[in-house]
Amino acid sequence: MSEVMKFTNLMDIATHFRKDLTGDHRPLKDLVLFFAHNGTGKTRLSMEFKESGKVYDDEDNLTSRDTLYFNAFTEDLFSWHNDLINDTDRYLELNTDSAFFDGLRELELDAKIESFLHNYVDLKADIDYEQGTVRFSRSIIVEGVEQRVENIKISRGEETLFIWCFFLAICQLVIDKDPAYDWVKYIYIDDPISSLDENNAIAIACDVANLLTKKDEEGKFEMLIKTVISTHHSLFFNVLFNEFGRKVKNKRYFLHCKGPSEYALQDTSDTPFFHHIATISELKKVVESDKIFTYHFNALRSILEKTATFFGYDKIDDCIQGLEDEILFERALQLFSHGKYSIYDPQEMIGDNKDLFKRIFNGFITKYEFHFPEIFNEPTPAATA
Repeated sequence: MSEVMKFTNLMDIATHFRKDLTGDHRPLKDLVLFFAHNGTGKTRLSMEFKESGKVYDDEDNLTSRDTLYFNAFTEDLFSWHNDLINDTDRYLELNTDSAFFDGLRELELDAKIESFLHNYVDLKADIDYEQGTVRFSRSIIVEGVEQRVENIKISRGEETLFIWCFFLAICQLVIDKDPAYDWVKYIYIDDPISSLDENNAIAIACDVANLLTKKDEEGKFEMLIKTVISTHHSLFFNVLFNEFGRKVKNKRYFLHCKGPSEYALQDTSDTPFFHHIATISELKKVVESDKIFTYHFNALRSILEKTATFFGYDKIDDCIQGLEDEILFERALQLFSHGKYSIYDPQEMIGDNKDLFKRIFNGFITKYEFHFPEIFNEPTPAATA
């Protein structure tokens, strides 16, 4: 098991990633890929990485930068005008005050964006850089006749795909060494698959690997630009792992947040990917602290479902079969895990339900003897009255 590295702030982690990519940490890497749950600080970390690559003069004017990034802030540069009065003139607005859009009208991105977009959805996007708008249309068949529907409001997933393809088109300019992007040394991609189904998550992982790598004259793969990719999506992580892992020099991590200023970085290169262990570990800490909320039953049920799938069970009840009071446990799981419990409106359980949760959880982890790597082994102090 590799050593767990501990950090007190996200800037130090960003610096660590940069050292991986510059060769300060031997051997030199071309890709950093890491998994972290939502709420860990992935987006903030991407901004710290970006900021650490900026250079300012004595008058605090920006003189250079080195990172092209995709994250939640990138997505926020696009917003909908829904025409609430007439409900007919719908379009996506570009925040043209952002430097992200500087000079794009001269670069003829439309064809590049469309070529990427057609890999995922049947949409046509008409971009007006002067007005800062994007209008969407698609073809439909009505009574055997093809018709074009204009000014449509696309789904959240289609919007995500369009913004992603917009970014990919800029990445293509970087790879093609367009002078407008000769400042880019690093690409940082943070969770590009929100609102997407698993098929599109797989497609994006494969496409980004194809875009950022190529074979050299000897038939070996090489990375076209140094890149950091982060995600909370286990399938997306695993596909990226498989697409990049055996092709380019890479470093793979699990980022775990233990508190406001306590982060742990686990090298997963030589160990199995263990995001499910992280979830179980969080529930273990919840049990130890006695701060158990109703929504924790949803997390426990999710783990039981994954375990049932792994062992080929028909239902999650089989995961607790043989435990003392298994019928009571089964009823409790069905009752609590189907409730509308939210992490945004937490309700702490009462004593008897807490005890029931603890008995189910402890029986489950005892039955399957889960091993918790060092990164998860520090207990949470018990709650005080």
